[in-house]
Amino acid sequence: MVSKHSTPARSSRARLAAALCVAVALTACGSQDDTSAPAAAGGEPAAVTQQAAEQAARQQQAADDAIAGLSLDELRTAANAAYQESRLYSPAGQNAMEYYLAVREKEAGDPAASSALIDLLPMTVIATEQSRDRADFAEARRLLGLIERADASHPALERLRASIVTAEEQLARKTEQQQLTAEQEAQRQQQLERDRAQQQQQQQAAAAQQLAQQQQAAAEEAAREETARQEAARQEAARREAAQQEAARAAPAPTPAPAAQAPAQLRPLSTPAPRYPQEALRSGTSGEVQVEFTVGVDGSVTSARVVRADPPRTFDREALTAVRRWRFEPVPAPVTTRRTIGFSPDNN
Repeated sequence: MVSKHSTPARSSRARLAAALCVAVALTACGSQDDTSAPAAAGGEPAAVTQQAAEQAARQQQAADDAIAGLSLDELRTAANAAYQESRLYSPAGQNAMEYYLAVREKEAGDPAASSALIDLLPMTVIATEQSRDRADFAEARRLLGLIERADASHPALERLRASIVTAEEQLARKTEQQQLTAEQEAQRQQQLERDRAQQQQQQQAAAAQQLAQQQQAAAEEAAREETARQEAARQEAARREAAQQEAARAAPAPTPAPAAQAPAQLRPLSTPAPRYPQEALRSGTSGEVQVEFTVGVDGSVTSARVVRADPPRTFDREALTAVRRWRFEPVPAPVTTRRTIGFSPDNN
């Protein structure tokens, strides 16, 4: 049986693929134009620099137009794919930073986009400096534009802008002094493109690995904290049980109850939903956690532990934090029960 959502999904994927193809074609055309620009300049470095800047601006505008045609869901899908494939800020029109900027422009305050842009900004600043240092001014200005769109008040903006201008002027003087031929400039541009691709691939792979290590360390720290909380809760429960047993031995024997009473029924007063972890929301991960907890006579949750989690350790911390804030109507005696809490990025 075909799902009723299959046709829209195929249409969405088709539009996304078409936009990506447009961006790829524009990038390829831009590379060819950049190669031919020095020959047309006829040994005029200032004209070459201006032409490269204008060409970079046209490429970026074309890429922005292609991305603007995508829906929010398509942008999030493309951003997540680029993030996972280490396309953090390049190539133009096909990187995570541009997709997240488009998400934030379509939906101001989007938490996943804002968080991702904060993570990506330091790496983009470094990439801008490296592009400037290898005299790839078109790429440096493109990356500078992304930084300005992400944070117009970023402290590195003015420094980077001034240093790019200075580097362009220095290269222009050097080019005039050396009287580079059109063939030499074409060879320089080809080598520049190869160096850029190799350096950005290595840098983005290293950055992606560093992010993964940071996320793993955070998950392990959360697991250790949760284990410590559970151990403290078990010790507290054991202490209370020992105190109750001691009190029972000291108290006179109670009169037998006329009949056994059924466990009290829990009536919730406040059950706030858990917070969705940013890493899971950004990657589109869903799952569920089954929690066993005890409600005290005053209606508050006195202890809670994870019974089952799918995937493990992804949502445990937030599920336990939410359950500990739950409140129920007072009950005659403590009641232990289990609840399953679901997490889906579609509901956030």
